[in-house]
Amino acid sequence: MKRLVIWTIVAWVTSHIAAYADGDPAKGEEVFKQCVTCHAIGPGATNKLGPPLNKVVGISWASSSSYSYSAGLLAGHNAGRIWDNAALDQWLTAPQKMIPGTKMFFGGLDDAKQRADVIAYLKQFAD
Repeated sequence: MKRLVIWTIVAWVTSHIAAYADGDPAKGEEVFKQCVTCHAIGPGATNKLGPPLNKVVGISWASSSSYSYSAGLLAGHNAGRIWDNAALDQWLTAPQKMIPGTKMFFGGLDDAKQRADVIAYLKQFAD
């Protein structure tokens, strides 16, 4: 039984690592169209219903000084949480489950490949 649990965990981790490595930014741009009502990205991006997402990959949660974040995101910021691949994947899966009470009312993306594609797309705006 113990081996089964370990192999299940290894398989889950491996599948998620593969998903991160395989993200396609062009496909991510298409999926990101679901996000543009609330988020801007690219040159001149400003707050909308949510904060702009330039440089989001690798930065601290709640890092835009011009946006008013929910208590959960601010707590993550104060705890030193970073928007790495794992955190972004969890967030894009189900924001309300990750941080109850978040202002983000997006239902999430069930497809791991789509999440990886969106993360790959966001990484293009790291500079």
